[in-house]
This record gives sequence, C-alpha cells and structure tokens, in this order.
Amino acid sequence: MRRVVFNQKGGVGKSSIACNLAAVSAAEGYRTLLVDLDPQANSTHYLTGLLNERIPAGIADFFKQTLSSGFEGRRNRVAITETLYDNLHLVAASPELSDIQAKLESKFKINKLRKLLVELSGDYERIYIDTPASLNFYTFSALVAADRILIPFDCDSFSRQALYRVLAQVEDLRCDHNESLEVEGVVVNQFTERTGMHQGLIDELLAEGLPLLPVYLSSSVKMRESHEVSVPLVHLAPRHRLSLEFVGLLDALERAA
Repeated sequence: MRRVVFNQKGGVGKSSIACNLAAVSAAEGYRTLLVDLDPQANSTHYLTGLLNERIPAGIADFFKQTLSSGFEGRRNRVAITETLYDNLHLVAASPELSDIQAKLESKFKINKLRKLLVELSGDYERIYIDTPASLNFYTFSALVAADRILIPFDCDSFSRQALYRVLAQVEDLRCDHNESLEVEGVVVNQFTERTGMHQGLIDELLAEGLPLLPVYLSSSVKMRESHEVSVPLVHLAPRHRLSLEFVGLLDALERAA
C-alpha cells in the first residue's frame, strides 16, 4: 500500500503526519518505508536528525540516475537509510531536488517514481510519501505513484479552500493519470476540542459529505518537542494523548483498507 500525504497549503502538518503514521505503522509490525520528496527534507531530518551535507544519499540521487543516458533499461536503484526504529526505513530528500526539477520535467520523467515504488512494494508492506506543499513535479510523481492519498486539514477557512482545491485536483489527476488513486480521507489536524469554531467547521464539512477521518489530531506543544529532538511521538511519549491519536488514526485507516 502506497499512501501519499499532500496539501498545497503549507503549515498543515504534512510531514508530521507522514512521519508519525509511518512510525506507528512500523511499531505495529508493518515493514514500512517513508519516501521524502520535499527539497526542504523535513521528514528526513525528523527521522534521522541529519541536516544538509550530512543527509545520506536518497531520492535526489535516484532521479539524477534517471537523467543519465545509460540508465534506461536498467533496474531502478535507490539508497535506503535505516532509522533507529525497527521496521522503519527512509528514502532521504535533500535540497538537490530543487536543482534537478526542471531537467526532470523537460525529460518527462513523471513515471519513474511509480516504477520504483512498485518494485519496492515487494519489500515493504506500507510506503508513505511526503511531498512539497505545491503541485510540482515531485508531488505529481507521488500522486501518480500512490494508490491512497491523505489530505491534512488544520481547521481554518484558508485550509478549507485549499481542501476543495486539492480534492478537485485529485479528481482531475485520477481521470487522466491514475485511476486507482483513492482519497483515503481528510486528516483533521491542530484540533482544539474547546474551540467551538473548530467543531462547527468540521460539522459543516461532514454535512457536505467530505471524507473526514474519525480520529482528530490535537494541537499540542509535544509535537514541537518531538521535532526538536527528531524522535517520532510514538517513541518519545507513547502514552501522550497525541501519540494515542496517531495510533487510533492508523488503526482506523487499516480497518478500512
């Protein structure tokens, strides 16, 4: 199963959701891979603590190979990094992704990621894909490669409009490029139960028939602490409310799969 986490609106917790769901998946025994496609490499830093020149080889090197004239016809190869956590591996991102994006677009390499992940699906039961917060080459590649999409939503009017845009874009992409892509659900993030505005907004979206997932992720300073020490919440504070919400969210996804 290949899940992509995407929203064009920045700051909705995309990388946090991708990494923590992957970490919970691995902790529950699924052999899990996270593929970081964002040149900012936030997921890579979150799972390894490494920055810039210390980042291991990963998806940028793979894409650079696809630009090589001698690459065609060879089996796809990508460097995979072991994390500190059992069953959880990473294909790292780096700022180099920005440097090669235009070349990849001009050479029409949009299906290379799909072919790679189909091969890796033989080794991994669950693959999570983190994307940039824009519909660029890497995001488009991820949407072509995935069979499920999770859309983070952070309970405000701007995020609501972004949600409508993403749903429309996914429907267009399904029709033209990936008929098997399924909107697995909208992940409500930064939810504050005491805020009537949040609940009211969620009620409106449910009334519209939008596929909100049944577990809402709370707003918590613990997530910031998790980022600072580069340790997913399920390992940093397994009994914390937000950790348990991630566990509940993954269980809801797996039951529905």
